[in-house]
Amino acid sequence: MPYDSLMELTTILKALVIWIIILVLAIINGGFRESVLIPKLGKRSGLLISGLMLSVFIIAVTYLLLPWLDIFQIRGLMMIGGGWLILTLVFEFSFGLIRGIPLDKILEAYNFKDGNMWPLVLLVTALAPLMAGWMRG
Repeated sequence: MPYDSLMELTTILKALVIWIIILVLAIINGGFRESVLIPKLGKRSGLLISGLMLSVFIIAVTYLLLPWLDIFQIRGLMMIGGGWLILTLVFEFSFGLIRGIPLDKILEAYNFKDGNMWPLVLLVTALAPLMAGWMRG
C-alpha cells in the first residue's frame, strides 16, 4: 500500500474513532436529558440545555483531538465534518427504524419545536473540525 493511501486510511480511522467518542457522549447526554433534565426542568428547557451541552461536548472533543488527526487544511476539515454528519444521520435513522419508530416520528427531531436543538447539533457536528481548526489557529 502506498504511503499516501496508508496516511488517508489512518486519518479516516482516527476520524471514525473521534466520531464514536462523540456518539458515546451523545448517548450519555440523551440519558441525562431524559432522566434528569426533562423531569426537573420540563421538556423545552431540558431539550434546549441538552442540545447546547452536546454542541459544547462536540466542539471540545474535536478541539482536543484535532492535533491527533493531523489535518489542518480547510478542505480536509470540511470533509471530516461532512463525514461525521453523514455518519450521524445514518446512525439516527437506522437506529430509529430498527427500534420500530415511524419515519414521521424520527423526522420530528429535525425542527426546533419545543426547544429541540437537534438541527443545531447537526450543524455543529458538520462544522466542528473547521471551528476547532480555526480556534487552534
